[in-house]
Amino acid sequence: MPIQPGDAIPEVTLKHIDGGIETVDTPTLFAGKKVVLFAVPGAFTPTCSERHLPGYVAHFDRFRERGIEVACMAVNDPFVMQAWGETQHVPKGLRMLSDGNGDFARALGLEMDASAYGMGLRSKRFALYADDGVLRQLFVEAPGELKVSDAESVLAAVS
Repeated sequence: MPIQPGDAIPEVTLKHIDGGIETVDTPTLFAGKKVVLFAVPGAFTPTCSERHLPGYVAHFDRFRERGIEVACMAVNDPFVMQAWGETQHVPKGLRMLSDGNGDFARALGLEMDASAYGMGLRSKRFALYADDGVLRQLFVEAPGELKVSDAESVLAAVS
């Protein structure tokens, strides 16, 4: 069963590039902050690159004006996440996080098997809103859709 509102965000480590490969644990990422983390099945994939990430890039300042940090996560390595962020002109402060082995997706109960597409274990497409390490809202997409975890929908829900 996936994580539910009121549950603590599971403790897992993620990777990102900041000069070199850096490790960040979820308590550090979420403690004492309001955070929207959205997850995509894969960097450089069509919906993720054409609609999902670009919406968060376009609305990044609106989240920040509300005191909300934004992070993007995928089951890709940190180098892929960095390169994808660069090609998408991700603003400084929007973290591009690597869940390389799918540990966080699995801990959240939001993993999916995309082996039929040659992608192996991946994260479902979702967004979550957490306040001080506690899940407040969860927006999980049906397969092949982008209707509830897009930036506009999440902004409307957390305002």
